[in-house]
Amino acid sequence: MKKPSSKIREEIARLQDQLKAAETREAERIGRVALRAGLGEIEVEEAALQAAFEDIARRFRGGKGATTGKGNADGDNSGRSTPSALAPGAAQGSGGEA
Repeated sequence: MKKPSSKIREEIARLQDQLKAAETREAERIGRVALRAGLGEIEVEEAALQAAFEDIARRFRGGKGATTGKGNADGDNSGRSTPSALAPGAAQGSGGEA
Protein backbone atom coordinates (compact mmCIF):
# COMPACT_ATOMS: atom_id res chain seq x y z
CA MET A 1 0.00 0.00 0.00
CA LYS A 2 1.42 3.37 -1.01
CA LYS A 3 1.42 6.35 1.30
CA PRO A 4 -0.10 9.59 0.11
CA SER A 5 2.37 12.41 -0.44
CA SER A 6 0.92 14.41 2.46
CA LYS A 7 1.75 11.57 4.88
CA ILE A 8 5.28 11.34 3.50
CA ARG A 9 5.72 15.11 3.94
CA GLU A 10 4.50 14.86 7.54
CA GLU A 11 6.94 12.03 8.18
CA ILE A 12 9.81 14.01 6.64
CA ALA A 13 8.96 17.03 8.82
CA ARG A 14 8.85 14.82 11.91
CA LEU A 15 12.20 13.25 11.02
CA GLN A 16 13.73 16.69 10.40
CA ASP A 17 12.60 17.76 13.87
CA GLN A 18 14.13 14.61 15.36
CA LEU A 19 17.38 15.27 13.47
CA LYS A 20 17.54 18.85 14.71
CA ALA A 21 16.97 17.72 18.30
CA ALA A 22 19.63 15.01 18.00
CA GLU A 23 22.15 17.46 16.52
CA THR A 24 21.43 19.91 19.34
CA ARG A 25 22.03 17.21 21.98
CA GLU A 26 25.27 16.18 20.27
CA ALA A 27 26.48 19.77 19.97
CA GLU A 28 25.75 20.46 23.63
CA ARG A 29 27.59 17.29 24.68
CA ILE A 30 30.65 18.08 22.59
CA GLY A 31 30.55 21.71 23.72
CA ARG A 32 30.54 20.69 27.38
CA VAL A 33 33.51 18.39 26.81
CA ALA A 34 35.38 21.12 24.91
CA LEU A 35 34.77 23.62 27.70
CA ARG A 36 35.97 21.17 30.35
CA ALA A 37 39.10 20.63 28.26
CA GLY A 38 39.73 24.39 28.29
CA LEU A 39 38.94 25.18 24.64
CA GLY A 40 36.67 28.05 25.63
CA GLU A 41 39.65 29.97 26.97
CA ILE A 42 41.80 29.57 23.85
CA GLU A 43 41.65 32.03 20.98
CA VAL A 44 41.83 29.90 17.85
CA GLU A 45 40.54 30.29 14.33
CA GLU A 46 37.38 28.34 13.68
CA ALA A 47 38.94 26.66 10.63
CA ALA A 48 41.90 25.43 12.69
CA LEU A 49 39.57 24.18 15.41
CA GLN A 50 37.39 22.38 12.88
CA ALA A 51 40.45 20.74 11.33
CA ALA A 52 41.54 19.54 14.77
CA PHE A 53 38.06 18.13 15.44
CA GLU A 54 38.12 16.37 12.04
CA ASP A 55 41.45 14.78 12.96
CA ILE A 56 39.98 13.64 16.26
CA ALA A 57 36.93 12.21 14.49
CA ARG A 58 39.15 10.27 12.05
CA ARG A 59 41.20 8.97 14.93
CA PHE A 60 38.20 7.66 16.83
CA ARG A 61 36.40 6.30 13.76
CA GLY A 62 39.07 4.27 12.08
CA GLY A 63 42.24 4.00 14.10
CA LYS A 64 42.65 0.71 15.90
CA GLY A 65 44.81 1.44 18.89
CA ALA A 66 44.81 5.16 18.21
CA THR A 67 41.87 5.68 20.55
CA THR A 68 43.58 3.90 23.44
CA GLY A 69 47.12 5.00 22.79
CA LYS A 70 48.19 1.35 22.57
CA GLY A 71 49.63 -0.34 19.54
CA ASN A 72 52.26 2.32 18.93
CA ALA A 73 55.17 -0.03 19.58
CA ASP A 74 55.68 -0.36 15.82
CA GLY A 75 56.61 3.32 15.61
CA ASP A 76 53.21 4.59 14.52
CA ASN A 77 52.55 7.44 16.89
CA SER A 78 50.28 9.38 14.56
CA GLY A 79 47.35 9.07 16.97
CA ARG A 80 49.26 10.74 19.79
CA SER A 81 51.31 13.26 17.87
CA THR A 82 48.46 14.77 15.87
CA PRO A 83 46.68 16.60 18.72
CA SER A 84 49.94 17.93 20.20
CA ALA A 85 51.10 19.01 16.76
CA LEU A 86 47.85 20.86 16.13
CA ALA A 87 47.64 22.68 19.45
CA PRO A 88 50.80 24.81 19.01
CA GLY A 89 49.94 25.54 15.38
CA ALA A 90 46.45 26.61 16.30
CA ALA A 91 47.72 28.84 19.08
CA GLN A 92 50.31 30.40 16.78
CA GLY A 93 47.69 31.02 14.11
CA SER A 94 45.42 32.90 16.47
CA GLY A 95 48.27 34.93 17.95
CA GLY A 96 49.11 36.45 14.60
CA GLU A 97 45.51 37.30 13.87
CA ALA A 98 44.45 38.68 17.26
